[in-house]
Amino acid sequence: MKKHETSPGNSESRTTMPVKTTTFAAPRFARTALAATILGAVAILSGCGTNRDDLTTGSIPDDYRTRHPITLTEVEHTLDIPIASGDRQMTIGMSDAVGGFASDYLSSSSGTIQILLPQGSPNAGAAAQMRKQIRQVLISRGVPGPRIIETSYQAGATGDAAPVRLSYVAITAVTNQCGQWPEDLQDNTFSNKNWHNFGCVSQANLAAQIANPMDLVTPRAQAPIDATRRSTVIGLYREGKDTSTR
Repeated sequence: MKKHETSPGNSESRTTMPVKTTTFAAPRFARTALAATILGAVAILSGCGTNRDDLTTGSIPDDYRTRHPITLTEVEHTLDIPIASGDRQMTIGMSDAVGGFASDYLSSSSGTIQILLPQGSPNAGAAAQMRKQIRQVLISRGVPGPRIIETSYQAGATGDAAPVRLSYVAITAVTNQCGQWPEDLQDNTFSNKNWHNFGCVSQANLAAQIANPMDLVTPRAQAPIDATRRSTVIGLYREGKDTSTR
């Protein structure tokens, strides 16, 4: 408190009280910052409670399974058998290759299988002589004779030895061709997306491993229960014996 004196002729004195200034800006700013912090925390907690797709990056859908889908389509399966001009009999390797091709045919197709012989090439005579042997191997592996069709194709007189080609058509699981680069990789840098060819090889390998394409359409029926085998395994288990080899 500060006391002010008057003139000598005046006996009155005046006392001045200090004025206290109140500022409301700081508390108002603090309340606003606190509200913003609470809203941010609520948003983060609500985001943690939702199920997010692991293949979604930065809220941009980018699934390679959609970009490279596995589809069922008609595909021609072929096997080229190289034959030299001096060959007169199929080798063990040739017989095994033809037998494996016949097994694949029986498991995936019920149509015809073609034997295409070259004409006009230096090995045309040897290929014609091997025709009967190739047909016999196919029949011995279970291919019905009426399904085998023999035809020919025009080959060059020079160059590589023209092979004997086996061919059939079947429904096969495939994906689109890999190795396509329709855009520059730098275009996806800012959007944080994977490139166009990402995941294509994995999809192609998965499609190649599918033995029965109908498994992609519908599940198979359950096999009947083997009651005898079940009783044997349960009995061995109760006796504390190994059940995997009996």
